[in-house]
Amino acid sequence: MSTVKDRIGRYGIWSIGLRAEDPARRGELAEAAAELEELGFGAAWLGGSSAARHAVPLLEATGTLTVGTSIQSIWQYDAGTSAASFAEVEAAHPGRFVLGLGVSHAKLADQYRRPYSALVAYLDALDEAGVPAGRRVLAALGPKTLELARDRAAGAVPYLVTPEHTARAREVLGAGPLLAPELKVVLETDPARARSVARDTLAMYLALPNYTNNFLRHGFTEADLADGGSDRLVDAVFAWGDESRIRDRIDTFHQAGADHVALQIITDTERDTLPREEWRRLASLLG
Repeated sequence: MSTVKDRIGRYGIWSIGLRAEDPARRGELAEAAAELEELGFGAAWLGGSSAARHAVPLLEATGTLTVGTSIQSIWQYDAGTSAASFAEVEAAHPGRFVLGLGVSHAKLADQYRRPYSALVAYLDALDEAGVPAGRRVLAALGPKTLELARDRAAGAVPYLVTPEHTARAREVLGAGPLLAPELKVVLETDPARARSVARDTLAMYLALPNYTNNFLRHGFTEADLADGGSDRLVDAVFAWGDESRIRDRIDTFHQAGADHVALQIITDTERDTLPREEWRRLASLLG
């Protein structure tokens, strides 16, 4: 059987909107997933603390699209529940679901404690339950978790990172494991407008130490983190501008060592909407 890395190609879509709980939206999600597959995207990444059940409408509507959680919080779903859900989805759609796991953030999980040790124990439990290491990926930012993604998973799906982080992650992972960073895209050519839209999204992440500490490790300063993020920081973690500039920015992640880039469209609308016209534009510029 082909590996996750083999299946997903160079580009995927990351979206909170694909993780809908409302059963009335199943048709909308199915239609969107079918179009993503037709547009040539190899994977759909379910944003937020998603779970295997959220992948089902997308998998049922497509034939080749890989669907992954990006990420499922280890605090929200215990390992036994995750293993059972994985087995159920795998039986119905062999090889097409990827269990993306992460430790989330102390501000978002009441039981947050010794996150690295908790993640190791979680992976131990998944091993015992028979969830293959090759079908799970980790939201790894720091060196220790990247090593864990290398040794006990198919690879890493880092969120809110730069090409420089991607290059260092590749060094830790080595050539074999999947490296699939997320990248936010603003389809706006006006610099002031593009950065304003970007900062509206960036603000919530600048309150989370896992991300800010990672920025500081990679050469940014406290000044870069202030007032919604400096232009330097915004331009590092968002792709914006005309089609050529956006394509060049995406290519920079591949040049730094990414196998696949999970592209998240950012607009001034609610993040749980499906930006299908923007996905079409994105597919066009990638083609």
